[in-house]
Amino acid sequence: MADQIPLHPVPRSAQRRAAYYSSASAAQRHNRYQVEDESSHLDEMPLMMSEEGFENDESDYHTLPRARISQRKRGLEWFICGGWKFLCTSCSDWLINICRRKKELKARTVWLGCPEKCEEKYPKNAIKNQKYNIFTFIPGVLYEQFKFFLNLYFLVVSCSQFVPALKIGYLYTYWAPLGFVLTVTVVREAVDEYRRYKRDKEMNSQLYSKLTVRGKVQVKSSDIQVGDLIIVEKNQRIPSDMVFLRTSEKTGSCFIRTDQLDGETDWKLKVAVSCTQRLPALGDLFSINAYVYAQKPQLDIHSFEGTFTREDSDPAVHESLSIENTLWASTVVASGTVIGVVIYTGKETRSVMNTSNPKNKHSPGETGSPWIGQVHSLPGRKLSGWSRPENTEEWG
Repeated sequence: MADQIPLHPVPRSAQRRAAYYSSASAAQRHNRYQVEDESSHLDEMPLMMSEEGFENDESDYHTLPRARISQRKRGLEWFICGGWKFLCTSCSDWLINICRRKKELKARTVWLGCPEKCEEKYPKNAIKNQKYNIFTFIPGVLYEQFKFFLNLYFLVVSCSQFVPALKIGYLYTYWAPLGFVLTVTVVREAVDEYRRYKRDKEMNSQLYSKLTVRGKVQVKSSDIQVGDLIIVEKNQRIPSDMVFLRTSEKTGSCFIRTDQLDGETDWKLKVAVSCTQRLPALGDLFSINAYVYAQKPQLDIHSFEGTFTREDSDPAVHESLSIENTLWASTVVASGTVIGVVIYTGKETRSVMNTSNPKNKHSPGETGSPWIGQVHSLPGRKLSGWSRPENTEEWG
């Protein structure tokens, strides 16, 4: 009893303050530990007060892993049902965009007969309709066939027969039809690719007359450059996009056929630049100091903006250019002989920019087996050789 009596009595007000601060600090410590405990162990250590509560909290504890498992199942279903195709296509497009970064197209100034004065390097005037090369042929053909679900399904089933637990029947019953179809597909694609190669080589090897200071020189279509002066005879295909400078017609105009470009059979009237048409002879094109300012290459084949400028005259001659002063590639001269200055070549011509890559066409039963009914189309059509009978004067 005497041990419980304090030696130094404490005032009642001090006892109240001490009790208050001690309770407040304990509450703070409790809240701090509770927050840390709840934030770090909210999913792993649920608070359980009784056996019934323990059972409820245990079921809630297993809800999150089940939800994650269901999400994984949905993701797997999406991947099997077509997500893999989307991922492969996205990766392929990404790699193609990296390997083929498109060059920014700009307006240009082209000096007559002086390709060396070009400020930038322009693409070669070569036609290429091939889909594959020697390295991408086999991978490309296999991808085009197995990007369809049913084809991939047949391949997976055939591969599963190498597993003893999944083997049903003989291996040749699965691999013989698949190998036969793949062989036929590869041979057909090889034949079509060879035809494209021969056609491209034929078009790129066509000879044209190039006007130089020393006279006319024969050049291949693939060797034509921006700034060259090209002479195109009657019924001959125009090799590149040009500005119409001169013609053998006295009227200073000619007709061209554009059925290979826009599908229209009506002949189009083209007008030569008046400044160069009035020159006495062809050689005078090199005696003048003139250039053509052309807009950047674009898809529209029915519009063109540019100017023709001659600087050595007093005053300088400025002539605006429109679609009537242009000769687009893949069109055919129907009357007279024309001469023009090349402004666009290769991939920058209107005809190539409006041409889509060759694709495999499938039958309406594509939802069935894509092995059946595949028809491949070759790009382009053979140029027609007919011409309108007309009395015209040719170059002497």
